Amino acid sequence: MKKYFAALAFAGIVSTGAFAQDLKTADVPASIKAACNKKFPEAAKSKVSWEMEKGNYEANWGGKSGEDNSALFTPAGNFLELVKAISPSQLPAAAIAYVKEHEKGATIREAGHVTDSNGKVTYEAEIKGKELIFDETGKFLKAE
Repeated sequence: MKKYFAALAFAGIVSTGAFAQDLKTADVPASIKAACNKKFPEAAKSKVSWEMEKGNYEANWGGKSGEDNSALFTPAGNFLELVKAISPSQLPAAAIAYVKEHEKGATIREAGHVTDSNGKVTYEAEIKGKELIFDETGKFLKAE
């Protein structure tokens, strides 16, 4: 019985690592907040909410939901990527076609235009609890 509960506890710890964890602004290091405000001055003028995402800090701001923009920073304050929320209809046509062909009946719930620290653009489409990642032309890259 102890082994069963230990396995459940371990599974819980592992599974929670895959999801974002909400943070209070006071729990975000000043260096991370400063890096965000320097890179995105518009964030400094908005109400920013924070999450931990796979060991990195995610700042969310803008729009009605407060998540029109999501910027990811390492614990050292290095910028990783910016995701701007877009309408699913703004995805490249090839990405929309891929979803229709390979994810029969799926609805794209959310979409994002992703720019990484090197300026590389990708797109993400959220369907049925997973994200599909596409290159700048809409070619499928992977599912997360």
